[in-house]
Amino acid sequence: MALKEKLVQGAICQCKFGSLTDKLKVLTQTKYYLNDHEGKSKLAATHKDIGATFENGTFGPCQMQPTTFGYKPCQSVITAWSGYYEKEMYTPPGGYILLEDSKATCPIGGTDCISVIMSGQIAEPSQKNFESADSELQAHINPVLEMKEYYLSDPYEFLNVE
Repeated sequence: MALKEKLVQGAICQCKFGSLTDKLKVLTQTKYYLNDHEGKSKLAATHKDIGATFENGTFGPCQMQPTTFGYKPCQSVITAWSGYYEKEMYTPPGGYILLEDSKATCPIGGTDCISVIMSGQIAEPSQKNFESADSELQAHINPVLEMKEYYLSDPYEFLNVE
């Protein structure tokens, strides 16, 4: 698992037989959040997240379902996940954590036809990150800002008239 990101709600996935991407929805649990200090949006995805677990429910026209006028629309349904991390289980739902290289199986597209484009995790720097930043390195990157003193309790304070 070294250096692999865990999947969270909002992870972007794509089917190799579709033309669009879709975002993963976590429906099996509401307890475990990753890289989300407020615990609001980045639920951890597990291998138990199967069924209709995508926001739009489609990856566009499905090349596995041709018609006389093109292709039938995809109905993204996951029947199983592979490539999950078996050393980390979340209970409930009793599911193993999904990783950025996990793949999903669709009943029409077949085994491992759905892959992950982006894990859904986005860094959220905190005040602690600014306090522990390397001052010399930051001075080279941004000479105007002093990282040790960077703290605004009210970012619009300068707009107030006294």
